Order: sequence, then C-alpha cells, then structure tokens
Amino acid sequence: MSKDANIIMTAEDVAKYLKITPATVYRLAQKGELPGAKIGRVWRFRKEAIDNLLQEQEPAQVGKGEREE
Repeated sequence: MSKDANIIMTAEDVAKYLKITPATVYRLAQKGELPGAKIGRVWRFRKEAIDNLLQEQEPAQVGKGEREE
C-alpha cells in the first residue's frame, strides 16, 4: 500500500492540489467525474484516487491541443 493510500482530503484540499476552485471540485464530484464520497454533508477524497485519475487523464489529453515533446 502506498503512503498516499490513506491520505484523506477535503474539497478545499483537492481544489488547491488541482489548482481549481472548490466549486468546480463539488460540481465534478456530484457528477461523478471526480472520485470522492459524501459523508453526511461533506465530501472527502482519497489522494491516491485523485492521483490515479490524473494519471489516467494524461494520455487522453495528448493530441487534443497538447503536443508530446
């Protein structure tokens, strides 16, 4: 298990980490596009899941306006 497997982040933490607004984090989480869990009235996110999402998205972005160097 990686050290990131147990790191739990708030929506605000995720927003800072991804350099997006907290409102965007909430919107993406509600749509199911950002892996997270709503516990009561608050959202929580595993850092490992966010990192995995970023890793999965990287190859999909190549060729859509970005060039591989």
